[in-house]
Amino acid sequence: MLRYKPLAIKALALSMCMASIFSLQTQAETTSYQALTEFGDNPGNLSASYLIPNHNATAPELNTLIVLLHGCVQDGVELANNSGLTDLAREKKFSLLVPQQSFENNVKRCYNWFSAQDTQVDSGEMLSLKNMIAQAQSQSGAKRVYVIGLSAGGAMASAALVNYPDLFTAGAVIAGLPYPCADNLTKAISCMKKGPAESVEELVSFAKQVHPNQQHWPALTVWTGQNDVVVNPENAKQLSAQWVVLTQANKTPRVEHYADYSVNTWSDTSGNSLISLIEINNMGHGIAVNPDIKNGGMVGDFLLKAPISSMSEIINLWGI
Repeated sequence: MLRYKPLAIKALALSMCMASIFSLQTQAETTSYQALTEFGDNPGNLSASYLIPNHNATAPELNTLIVLLHGCVQDGVELANNSGLTDLAREKKFSLLVPQQSFENNVKRCYNWFSAQDTQVDSGEMLSLKNMIAQAQSQSGAKRVYVIGLSAGGAMASAALVNYPDLFTAGAVIAGLPYPCADNLTKAISCMKKGPAESVEELVSFAKQVHPNQQHWPALTVWTGQNDVVVNPENAKQLSAQWVVLTQANKTPRVEHYADYSVNTWSDTSGNSLISLIEINNMGHGIAVNPDIKNGGMVGDFLLKAPISSMSEIINLWGI
């Protein structure tokens, strides 16, 4: 258990992600998910499902919305179910928004994280995501919004956090990449294999150019498998470093080593955790699941057996 404070290039099909299609049959109920419609402009041509287990009318400030961005070749609701996130939503009474990429947009159903027209503020898929979140907030009454992204979805989560820092309370990027990392196919493949070409200073400078007067940036937790050969773990380190600077966290992290993973946590001057980097030994590309614990998820494609469960730990970290 982690012990830190809660508080196109549309052909990139070959590259990102995340390879074969989910063959697992979901074991969680899906009947409560509904299609999200009528959410305004949808230039990215995305669809979405949502789950609202409970409206807290007496304490609306506690209402929470989590956005899950899937990886390539994945069905978002299936990922939510098999990772344990759906069951956590039902137990913890938070709402879930699950956007879905289409084959028409990308032949591998990857979010087009490497296309400027889909990652810039209020453009393409990014604007579709923003409008979906606004509608889901309205329907759920959520006052706090969090985003979790896997792989290509993790790269889109990074972009969303930079583009709309006031929208999110915090984010989680799993086996993903920093933004910006690529604006074409060649750069995307290089970034995935080697890490960002940009320095930490350049990544920070870009984010500040998007929002020159931004004073507050969301907290971030970053997850990587040390044996990930699809997205180089260097991306996780550079992404963490970018957000340490943006959030003005203490530069020296608290480091905790466990038998099969390590946790680096950067805090503010009051000791509140702002950035965490979880590196799991002997794990490849995907989300950590632990079927032996409650809501720990089930093993499958990009759902990898580990001593801890990404989803349950992230929800615990966020104090939900």
